[in-house]
Amino acid sequence: MNKDLAKVIIAENQKLISDVKFYQRDYQFDEHLNYVLVGLRRAGKSYLLYQQIHTLLQQGHDISEILYFNFEDDRLDSVKIEDLDLIKTSYEEMFDTKPFIFLDEVQNVEGWEKFARRLADQKYRVFITGSNAKMLSSQIATTLGGRYMVQEVYPYSFKEFLLTRNINLNEKNAIYDYRKEILKYLEPYFTFGGLPESIDIQDKRNWLSNLFNKIFFGDLIARYNVRNTEALKTLIRKLAENVKQPSSYSRLANIVSSIGKKINIETVSDYLNYLNESWLILPIENIVAKIADKVTNKKYYFVDNGILNLFLLDSKTSLLENIVAVNLSRRYPGEVFYYMSGVEVDFYVRSENIAIQVSYSIADAETRAREVGALAEIDKHLNPSRLVIVTKDEEDVLQTQKGSKVDVVPLWKWLME
Repeated sequence: MNKDLAKVIIAENQKLISDVKFYQRDYQFDEHLNYVLVGLRRAGKSYLLYQQIHTLLQQGHDISEILYFNFEDDRLDSVKIEDLDLIKTSYEEMFDTKPFIFLDEVQNVEGWEKFARRLADQKYRVFITGSNAKMLSSQIATTLGGRYMVQEVYPYSFKEFLLTRNINLNEKNAIYDYRKEILKYLEPYFTFGGLPESIDIQDKRNWLSNLFNKIFFGDLIARYNVRNTEALKTLIRKLAENVKQPSSYSRLANIVSSIGKKINIETVSDYLNYLNESWLILPIENIVAKIADKVTNKKYYFVDNGILNLFLLDSKTSLLENIVAVNLSRRYPGEVFYYMSGVEVDFYVRSENIAIQVSYSIADAETRAREVGALAEIDKHLNPSRLVIVTKDEEDVLQTQKGSKVDVVPLWKWLME
């Protein structure tokens, strides 16, 4: 990189950000802190940077105070750690003010965390984004030394999705006034997910397919030098097909190997780590399992329904459970588990002591008895403060045999709790 190119990019980005249109998201940033924003590609991290820049502009700051740099700009070749100083120096030759610094998708710059720490030590206000969970590694966390807050960024929540359709649930009686529209917009959100850029695209499935290919070949194959590409793709497909079931390393290895893509347990473990580090999947542990089983026998969900749906044929029950998993993980980071001890309960939120079953419909008496029975079993052992069954459309109040209340909540209403 040279200074002339850096200056051109800085100036172009200032103009771009001044004119950009975005939907306000429900993220707030402390004015005294620096942040590292992490999450899946296209989950909206860059637009959160734009949102924060516009907040600064509304507070009276000038666009000349903004140093925004996107490291996925196609004019950049390989960016090295010394180029980060060059970017800062280029800005200082253009403007006389101390900038707010926004480094977008910086994860591919080797040693970026040392530069980020120096900026914090020099009292710059800094926002950083990345699409690789290695940005949260212990080594990087040690280097940053507590100078940054980590903020995970998910695709749109349903409330945020509705805001893009001009439905503000903070308005008085909004749930009742907009109920017809809420139910209408639930279907595209349920089927195609909430990745911000996909909202206004007509051919959503093709867009999602292209995004997955970019994640697969760019964030997985190239970054981790995966040679057995067919085995990795088969593993992803099997995780999607079994999204509601716990999957052990050995079981996954056997499944992939049985269709001719030979793979061992160690490689399965590596591949799952790659998928997690690329923010494609959400692993969830059994709350009552022994330590070894917690690690090797998890349930794996996809961070967005739209990507999961690329791999499914009969998708409605899997998409329902997946959307609940994603929204629980957003609400209660690090606190979401499943329960399996004789019976299986889909989700248990430790911090809130809530047990949740997911069932597309409980109109059938046998299904209703099974779901309530599982909640009754966890009620004996963990004594949850609330028992819930999330359905696609049904609403009711039931009881376990010992008289504990079970709230049956339709998905649209549960997503807005």
